[in-house]
Amino acid sequence: MLREKTKVIDIGGVKIGGTYPVAIQSMTNTKTEDVKATVEQILKLEAAGCEIIRCAVPTMEAAEALKEIKKQIHIPLVADIHFDYRLAIAAIENGADKIRINPGNIGSEDRVRAVVDKAKEYGVPIRVGVNSGSLEKPLLEKYGGVTAEAIVESALDKVHMIENMGYDNLVVSIKSSDVLMCVRAHELIAEQCPYPLHVGITESGTVYSGNVKSSVGLGIILYEGIGNTIRVSLTGDPAEEIRTAKLILKTLGLRKGGIEVVSCPTCGRTKIDLIGLANDVEKMVADIPLDIKVAVMGCVVNGPGEAREADIGIAGGIGEGLLIKKGEVIRKVKEEELLDTLRQELLNWKE
Repeated sequence: MLREKTKVIDIGGVKIGGTYPVAIQSMTNTKTEDVKATVEQILKLEAAGCEIIRCAVPTMEAAEALKEIKKQIHIPLVADIHFDYRLAIAAIENGADKIRINPGNIGSEDRVRAVVDKAKEYGVPIRVGVNSGSLEKPLLEKYGGVTAEAIVESALDKVHMIENMGYDNLVVSIKSSDVLMCVRAHELIAEQCPYPLHVGITESGTVYSGNVKSSVGLGIILYEGIGNTIRVSLTGDPAEEIRTAKLILKTLGLRKGGIEVVSCPTCGRTKIDLIGLANDVEKMVADIPLDIKVAVMGCVVNGPGEAREADIGIAGGIGEGLLIKKGEVIRKVKEEELLDTLRQELLNWKE
């Protein structure tokens, strides 16, 4: 596994790289200067399972707000910096556990060195980020446009620049909204880069399209053994990013814990509101700390058989349903009691 060969980096107590689990990240969409709103969102994301949080730092006021934000949260705080190297320095001085910069838009080498020197002084990791939309003109001309090879060369140039300044406390990210280009770029850089990789499909879109693109792209990259921390980028509530990230990791066997809900797609035999029931079950189990599979089936014809691989399940009939454990029917219950019966079974669960 290529991810296990990377250097280990400590981000405010959360370690990524090597054999450490793939960490889940998100980014706030509040104004960072608004400490109250930003803290409220971060606490919500923590509860959803976020392990590292990033905040935009477009102003000096935002950089200074990090100090107060950090006092009220419980996960590492990353400062996202563009253009102004002084904001990166201020963010580090105000307690950022990591900074994200694109050295290409920070300015001269002296300005990059000033940031690196401050990071070195505080022992703060630097995430070197390159997006397909920020490639330098010479690379675009060399490769005839945006390509995976151009993205990788740009990122490695920045990495080597910082290494030559005597710093190797680095995380690398290369992102594109083109899923297959992003996959190819990660395949290329994983063979050449000793640092942990932050993986994501940038600007992937709304919750619907973004989830599909992120699941395909991240699924391929992670399955190939690449990537040490992920962020699902969605236009919407950041909590959706966490839910998707957790499910991607669990589907790939990279995470355990939490109830997995499986449900049938419904057909003409369905006599109950299965769609509503499945959604209610998914919401209900979110706060139950079990590592099991729950099936929600639409009919009593195939329900028990289809739910055989689940630990527990329910299957709907006409005004009633079946409670099923390990493929065996346990009892019949009224339709309106199915959800509560399942919840009580889960709350009293014993292996």
